[in-house]
Amino acid sequence: MKNNDVHIDMETFELAQRTFQLAREGDADSLRHMLALGLPANLMNAKGDSLLMLASYHGHVDAARALLEHGADPALTNDQGQTPLAGAAFKGDVEIVRLLLEHGAPVDGRCADGKTALMFAAMFDRVAVMDLLIDHGAQPDLRDRAGQSALDYAEAMGAQHAAAKLAFPSYALAS
Repeated sequence: MKNNDVHIDMETFELAQRTFQLAREGDADSLRHMLALGLPANLMNAKGDSLLMLASYHGHVDAARALLEHGADPALTNDQGQTPLAGAAFKGDVEIVRLLLEHGAPVDGRCADGKTALMFAAMFDRVAVMDLLIDHGAQPDLRDRAGQSALDYAEAMGAQHAAAKLAFPSYALAS
């Protein structure tokens, strides 16, 4: 668990480990039960990954929903500065992206290096995720700390559909 100032007994440590595994496996019922008993919704592991980050990254919509309904913060970053939304965009998981946005994840929230979820979606040619993010107000022209935009990443990674969409955006024509 994340907190170097706290010494915990082995039983507590093992319970925490099982809890993180429940999030990875998407056991929404067990998570709901534990949350109702007082499990902190924003519990983080040694890498700073929250339960929501783990459930989201592994595509477990019901588990992510349970955590969000119990107050999990969709903007909480891990030790690498990554957000659940960026992880879901990287994976191309439209359902998780939609759920996180509906629960207040900042559409242009940035990772530690300045990358946005749209940049991750563009890199890996996740056009459906890109469309959803743009529909929710994502700004395609934002640049990360290295000065790269979503289009730059799409082109660099050979993500042809994403690059075409960003270079000739149909959403710009609708304005």
